[in-house]
Amino acid sequence: MRPGSKPFLRLTKPPLFLLALAPLCWALAGAFGVLGVDLGADAVETLLNHLGIWSLRFLLLTLAITPLRRLTGQGWLLAYRRMLGLFAFFYLVLHASVYLFLDRALDFGLVLEDLTERPFITLGALALLLLLPLAVTSTRVWMRRLGKRWQALHRLVYPAAILGVWHFYWQVKLDTVEATVYAVILALLLAARVPPWLAKRRRLSLHVGRP
Repeated sequence: MRPGSKPFLRLTKPPLFLLALAPLCWALAGAFGVLGVDLGADAVETLLNHLGIWSLRFLLLTLAITPLRRLTGQGWLLAYRRMLGLFAFFYLVLHASVYLFLDRALDFGLVLEDLTERPFITLGALALLLLLPLAVTSTRVWMRRLGKRWQALHRLVYPAAILGVWHFYWQVKLDTVEATVYAVILALLLAARVPPWLAKRRRLSLHVGRP
């Protein structure tokens, strides 16, 4: 079976989908007290951190697909990018839902106070807003409808990822080792996009300069 073929993708996508649900299953097991999963003394805080971290991890995995494709020459890797990106948004929505429903009990006065007085929450909210249109327009229908504007719109993933890492870094306050690791990974993933971008700009300028 050739990698990237339709049978290969049909065979590999369902296990990847189920594997991506594992963090949710862990959270549900902890919430219902089954399978020996213990969320600790502050279960809400544990859920918030768990779901937020996995959202960030899936976002970084999504950004890693293009550099991996260029490095390996395996274009079929792009077939998994949409799924990973949607899981990043899915876990971010769960993260925000735990914050709104469990941590703040839908007290929008407290939410507004957090947004104005706790900058890391403001950054997280901005990241969610940036990813929302990307999730909505992730289908092939929207790709055809938006045309070239689709690619421009989906570049919002870069500032969203920066805001996500920044949000995590400010949230952890003292123990910033993990957040720093994610920041370094994000920096490398963004830096990997610079040479192809410069090469494309160079080709365009040469094309425009031809008589």
